[in-house]
Amino acid sequence: MVTESFKKQLDRFLLAFGISLMLGIMILGQDFRDSLGKSVSIIMDPVVTILGASNFHIVLFIMASITALYASLIQKYTIDWDLMRNTQEKMKVFQKEFREAQLSNNTALMKKMEEERSKMMQDQMEMSKQQFKPMAYISIISLPLFMWAYYYIKSHEAASFVFPFWGQQILTDTILGPFQYWIFWYFIASLAVSQLIRKALDVGGV
Repeated sequence: MVTESFKKQLDRFLLAFGISLMLGIMILGQDFRDSLGKSVSIIMDPVVTILGASNFHIVLFIMASITALYASLIQKYTIDWDLMRNTQEKMKVFQKEFREAQLSNNTALMKKMEEERSKMMQDQMEMSKQQFKPMAYISIISLPLFMWAYYYIKSHEAASFVFPFWGQQILTDTILGPFQYWIFWYFIASLAVSQLIRKALDVGGV
């Protein structure tokens, strides 16, 4: 009972902490983001020193890999993938049958299916809850790392990286709107590593 109670309290704390980070970044503004990034400098600055500032793209790749692994493990063990797949499949079948009932103007069948819709909406609500929970957990690691990268790049001389098709680019230069090259590289690396890890761990049946 003590162990179960501790797990629940820890779960609530982590959820609250993750949500607080997300809200803080959105609401509290630049000062909070800089403070969060600066607090992670104790861990990440030595990594840059070891690899060299000119290899900052490698640091970003390591960050993306850590985030991808952490996120995949969280999703694997917090989401009921069978429920998600079954719910999605039921919804596809339901939408097809409901559309056919509408086209044939079968009011009796549509009324019956409306009752089924309410039950399916409950499953979708549960699915949405399961998807939100990992987001809060993942933000505990990913947001501080991302804010550190933003803070570090803003505070140091920009490094460059050779991109396929684009050639050598300064990581702080913008690629589209406010998006800088380092952000693009981070998300591309994270996406690629995430796909490999999810495949290896069989996350989501991908």
